[in-house]
Amino acid sequence: MTLFVYSEYGFMLESIITISITGLLAGFIFAMPIAGPISILITSNALKGRLRYCNLVSLGASVADFSFVFIAVFGLTKLYSFYTPAIPYMFAAGSIFFIYLGYKLFRTKIDIDHLEDKSHLVDKIKKKERGGFYTGLMINFLNPTLFVGSLTSSFFVISLIASLGFHTGGLAGRIDQNVKEINKIEGAHIIDSQALLHEHFDKILIPDRKIIRAEPTGFPPNFHLVISIFYAFFLSLGSILWFYLLAFLIVRFRQRINIKIISALVKSLGVILCIIGLYFGYLAAEKFF
Repeated sequence: MTLFVYSEYGFMLESIITISITGLLAGFIFAMPIAGPISILITSNALKGRLRYCNLVSLGASVADFSFVFIAVFGLTKLYSFYTPAIPYMFAAGSIFFIYLGYKLFRTKIDIDHLEDKSHLVDKIKKKERGGFYTGLMINFLNPTLFVGSLTSSFFVISLIASLGFHTGGLAGRIDQNVKEINKIEGAHIIDSQALLHEHFDKILIPDRKIIRAEPTGFPPNFHLVISIFYAFFLSLGSILWFYLLAFLIVRFRQRINIKIISALVKSLGVILCIIGLYFGYLAAEKFF
């Protein structure tokens, strides 16, 4: 009896550690693409030397990331039924918001050499910095594709970890169930879990492509809640670490870049953000009409 209890808690501890490390690495890696709205905003503001603003943006974005990832992996699929009718409106609001941000970036005038000397702008800069958290939060909450993206990436990552023989506390099977439930709600296969697995796992040498060690079934009823929170939290933390590193490096070495090049980069990023906004507008119109 004692051995069974110890084994059960050992499995739980191993699962929590595995999921935490997996979430941290996944959040760090998935945040790397520079084409996303958050990456664009952080890069453009880091070029202007606004490290604190960048950190607040990533913190706000991570709150939205945590919410979407937690809902995706914990299995609150019933919420998706209430979420889907709002998607066209979110696309429309996101389109306006991204175009506005892109326009503001495009019109930005950068004066790095004298930015710190303008004492009369200190209060204005601080006020803008405080808005960084809400900007990051709004960018991710107004991105309806983030939920499906969170579910798809989490499904692939956790299934891969389980296939390598690590214990996931039953999260791999639960996410597969969540994918099927979302597909039922949509009435279509918006996420083909089997195709996703075969597409990626065929490139990876995994013995028999199956879970090597059987998952224990005697977990406490609330353990799935605990392990979902750990995964979502560490994934959000991983994205914060990447964006902090990105912003820090850009701020640190921006003085070595010609001011004209920095201005051109910021304007280009503003244009890209506007294009994303126009695309969101197209998706909103498509769903409305």
